[in-house]
Amino acid sequence: MAKAININHVALVVSNLEEACEFYEKELGMEAIPAFLFDYPTAFFKINEDQQLHLTEWEDTYSFRGHLCLQVDDINTIYWRMKELGVIDVKPWGHVRQLPDGPIQMFVRDPSGNLIELSSAPDAKIDPKIFEDELFKPGIYVSGRNDFRGYKTKDATLYHKNK
Repeated sequence: MAKAININHVALVVSNLEEACEFYEKELGMEAIPAFLFDYPTAFFKINEDQQLHLTEWEDTYSFRGHLCLQVDDINTIYWRMKELGVIDVKPWGHVRQLPDGPIQMFVRDPSGNLIELSSAPDAKIDPKIFEDELFKPGIYVSGRNDFRGYKTKDATLYHKNK
């Protein structure tokens, strides 16, 4: 059977392409790369050598919980900057947390309202002040739904290459 082998790109719909481009370039350090000559506003960004983020401007409805997760190289700097910008969103998935396998996890909204999860490497050095901040809460997110369907284990990780 054929199988999917890689995520090539993720496309996000934005309400203002220029505002979104500025956020991804200046706040998350992404590099703009040439896009095809589409007849609608779009921008491509390089995440790494294999993966891209595509932004496209449309009038659309945005997801409350659906999100893209990006690993960042300096969670401490990004945490304090996102807090300064007021874009950390604790409503859909709870407070900033440290996952059981080590990484810090937080959710932010881009200028169009797309939810972006930002995560550190499991072994990243974390600024101790983050653990004292009002936006941080220990433990994993608990929804209160008590519906435990799905593929779960106490040894789960976001970082399979490191296992």
